[in-house]
Amino acid sequence: MSVAVVFDSAGTLLHTYRVAKDIARQKLLPGIETVTLTFSSPERVLVVIHVHSREVIAADPSELLSSYLVSHQTGFGISCTRKITTADEIGDALYSDIKATIGDLQDCIRNVWAVCKRESVVTLNSGAILNMDERAIEFTVTTGGRPFEGAKEAIRELHSLGVPTFIASGDRVTKLEKMADYLGVPRDRVYGVATPTVKAQIVADLQEEYDRVVMVGDGINDLCAMKRA
Repeated sequence: MSVAVVFDSAGTLLHTYRVAKDIARQKLLPGIETVTLTFSSPERVLVVIHVHSREVIAADPSELLSSYLVSHQTGFGISCTRKITTADEIGDALYSDIKATIGDLQDCIRNVWAVCKRESVVTLNSGAILNMDERAIEFTVTTGGRPFEGAKEAIRELHSLGVPTFIASGDRVTKLEKMADYLGVPRDRVYGVATPTVKAQIVADLQEEYDRVVMVGDGINDLCAMKRA
């Protein structure tokens, strides 16, 4: 019997620390579960922003985040959402926001880096939680992650048994690929910016090739894929 294993990234392969900043209250929310925060309102959408942390830190903190994203032609990926909407509508809200500043995202990045900087292997991803009813950025978000102890060895053991491993995550592909290199997962088996529906489809596609597909995750955004598996 052929078997394949699909891993979520944050919280499963990676020990993850997250922080969000409430734009209206100007308050940091350290250790927050961003998927749960997003799903707590039907109007919220969590997006991953394709920015480099060092470039953001070097930018003018008073500049609107939307203006920075437009001027740098920065793309985004939809990580999770309860609301049925289009990428164009989400992009319109993200790129026309007049509330969040670069400084708000800088606060998140600095907070995560202060916690994770001593780790030997770290990935940083930043994003935003949009409120589609208000058509505005409600929270800026940064996530830092390092591999769990034993994760690399677990991947190696699975491969030695002839079991291929895959990563399906809402994080950016470029960041996931670096972590996959460390863990020993081939880059062509890494799927980034994967929504719950996309994760389930990845499992379904693999079920066409393997007798048994196992989904390993820790969050509500993994449930669809787990049910499919």
